[in-house]
Amino acid sequence: MSEPRDWSDPGIAERILRSFTTWAVVGCSSRPWRASHGVSRYLLRQGYRVIPVHPNETEVHGLRAYPDLLSVPSDEGPIEVVDLFRRSEAVLPHVAEAIAIGAKAVWMQLEVWNEDAARLADEAGLLVVMNRCPAIDHPVMVGASGA
Repeated sequence: MSEPRDWSDPGIAERILRSFTTWAVVGCSSRPWRASHGVSRYLLRQGYRVIPVHPNETEVHGLRAYPDLLSVPSDEGPIEVVDLFRRSEAVLPHVAEAIAIGAKAVWMQLEVWNEDAARLADEAGLLVVMNRCPAIDHPVMVGASGA
C-alpha cells in the first residue's frame, strides 16, 4: 500500500497555476450564478486560455464548448490542466479522458474528492490537486491582475 498523499498540497496548486496556461473546465456553465462560470471567467481575466467542456452547452464566455475532453479538436492546442466541476463520484471518467488527451494536471474543485481518480492521474504522471479552487488560490499564490 502506498503512502498517504496530501492531495490538497498548496505547493502543487501553485506549480500548476504558474506552469500551465491552457485549462479545460469540465462542467463549465453559461449560467452566471454557477461557480464554474465565475471561476472560468476569473481564469480568462488572468490570461489563461479556457476551453469550456459541458455536454449541454454550446458556448460559454463567447467560447465554443465541447461535450467532452475527447471532442476538443487538436487545433485548440494541447490541454494542460483539466479543472473538474463535477460531483466526486463522477470525476473518474474525466480523469481517464485527461490522461488519454495528454493533460499535465487534474484540478478537482472545492468539495470534490476522489482518491481513486487522484491515484489514477498520479500514476499516469499528472499533477493532482483536490478540494481547491484556482480563483481562490491564484490571487494569493501568483497575484491577480486587475483585468
